[in-house]
Amino acid sequence: MPPTDSRLTELTTPCLILDERIMLRNIDRLARHAADLGVTLRPHLKTGKSVDIARRVLSGGTGPATVSTLAEAEVFHEAGISDILYAVGIAPQKLDRVVALRRAGCDLSVILDSRAQAEAVADAARAAADPIPVLIEIDSDGHRGGLRPDDPELAAIGTILRDGGAALRGVMTHAGESYGAVGADAQAAFAEQERKAVADAADTLRGAGLDCPVVSVGSTPTAHAARDLTGVTELRAGVYVFFDLVMAGIGVCTTDDIALSVLTTVIGHQPERGWIMVDAGWMAMSRDRGTANQASDQGYGVVCDENGTVLPDLIVANANQEHGTIALRACADRPLPDLPVGTRLRILPNHACATAAQHDRYNVLRVESGALEEWPRFGGW
Repeated sequence: MPPTDSRLTELTTPCLILDERIMLRNIDRLARHAADLGVTLRPHLKTGKSVDIARRVLSGGTGPATVSTLAEAEVFHEAGISDILYAVGIAPQKLDRVVALRRAGCDLSVILDSRAQAEAVADAARAAADPIPVLIEIDSDGHRGGLRPDDPELAAIGTILRDGGAALRGVMTHAGESYGAVGADAQAAFAEQERKAVADAADTLRGAGLDCPVVSVGSTPTAHAARDLTGVTELRAGVYVFFDLVMAGIGVCTTDDIALSVLTTVIGHQPERGWIMVDAGWMAMSRDRGTANQASDQGYGVVCDENGTVLPDLIVANANQEHGTIALRACADRPLPDLPVGTRLRILPNHACATAAQHDRYNVLRVESGALEEWPRFGGW
């Protein structure tokens, strides 16, 4: 094994490790691609849930940004981010918080896909004397919510918003099915499907005499694979900041691009079973098994040495609440490495959002000073 990283010696395991150098490289990669495509990048801050990370993702400091909870909107607005899209269908019970954020100076917009939601937003907008901005969600791939681009309800909802005192800001979609598309060509096809859906929806609204200034697309696979975004004004993505094994498994990145890992310690062995026990179970890694249906099932994560170098064919094959079981892949033709009790390892996650959500801080390997720094992480809804 190579020399251990002395910066990690005093950390209590399990804990999150964030390599700032890799993260900044990932951030720059998509920023350059969005610029080449001629669209605004609206990063999704749900993955990091950290003000420190948001300040590095947002080049202008104040937005534009995307969030998945109103708690995120509140924390990030308090930190000075003022242009925020809340990209989860609005529940009427949350509109008081939306209004409060807008009164505090946040240009917060919401999304919806039904008349009932539109009527609730219009009622709240009239009561607050504030034209709450709305993007109508478009279904581009049958993944979850949204309206089809040619659905007559699209113009009906837009009319309810415009005539009811809210503001129709545009349309948005998320190509969630692209997470199953392997390779750049397949992902580019999803990106074009995504683009065409929102562009057609925008045409539908404009043909009905309704404004549609914002046309928003986004998922990490399609954001990186898109080749032409004609008719689109903004691009959204989130997990690209850290990347993870799911993204590596479909070819969006490699394991060298994964900035997030969980530091863990070897606590025992079951040599007759070919097991190495560590103190990172599913409470540290999450239960996400997003690679289970990919060509390479990575168990609960890929095992690296303390410096972040992948150890060939070692995965966290099983996990209990606070125990992880490391083993060789079934197809491996090599002996189990000698990893004594007390050895520190790092585990690359299947889904960075889910793994990060198990922790309240990042232990950051800073790129400039080389020091280890702690960045808080928040949660809640």
